[in-house]
Amino acid sequence: MADWKKILSRGNVEDRRSLAPAAGGIGLTGLVIYLLVSYLTDGQVNIPLDQLQTITTENQQTVDTGEFEGEDSYEVFASTVLGSNNDMWTQVFDKENRTYVEPKLVLFRSATESGCGVADSSVGPHYCAADQTIYLDETFFDELTRLNGAEVGDVAQAYVISHEVGHHAQNLLGILGAADEEIQQNQGSANDLSIGLELQADCFAGLWANSLKDQNVLLPGEISEAMDAAAAVGDDRIQETVTGRISPESWTHGSSEQRVSWFTSGYESGELASCDSFN
Repeated sequence: MADWKKILSRGNVEDRRSLAPAAGGIGLTGLVIYLLVSYLTDGQVNIPLDQLQTITTENQQTVDTGEFEGEDSYEVFASTVLGSNNDMWTQVFDKENRTYVEPKLVLFRSATESGCGVADSSVGPHYCAADQTIYLDETFFDELTRLNGAEVGDVAQAYVISHEVGHHAQNLLGILGAADEEIQQNQGSANDLSIGLELQADCFAGLWANSLKDQNVLLPGEISEAMDAAAAVGDDRIQETVTGRISPESWTHGSSEQRVSWFTSGYESGELASCDSFN
């Protein structure tokens, strides 16, 4: 485990885990089942999503509203990772004569309201540009561990949070807005631009990991945990796991090799200029 105590900065984390869900979600397991059934039946899914939600949530325990009173270890962890990202991005923006605005990170269970509508666990950790907030249900990592058969450790989870902070940086730098305008003008460019954005966010996560080198936060060899996490969420790996086949034309995040490569680029260089994933 990384030595997170060496990081003194803290980010803005809001804990909503004790609140009732804004709307039901099917969960990661339910989503995988849904995709599998859709593939096997050539798109003719006979299980309505509301029934699938019941299947995947009927055994869940009701959240004890007192369970998350005060600040627990995961909230401290998330705040620490976010704080270290904020430190790094503040320095990067200062060099560019820009002002960095810190994002918020919301911890939740199942579903919660966001500036982009309902934030649902089934889509995994994600960033909403409308309210400049990252939404994270950390039980996502438990599901991912169970499905992959290997534990998703603290460094891998920190990579995921840093990737989402990378999207926030893209928003502040105008990259998300420019991509959206391009997609509006040319719908055919949507997948390529999406891949470029995701790979750049991976590179930005690499910049974050690089910024911790002098602090000796990560133990020798732990950076490979982040790389393994990047590989695990490659489009080819996910498609092969869910459908048994790989369809590059439908990719939106990039292959496992690409994701590891761009994370490594940021980690080894420590320079923003090394993260131009669009050319």
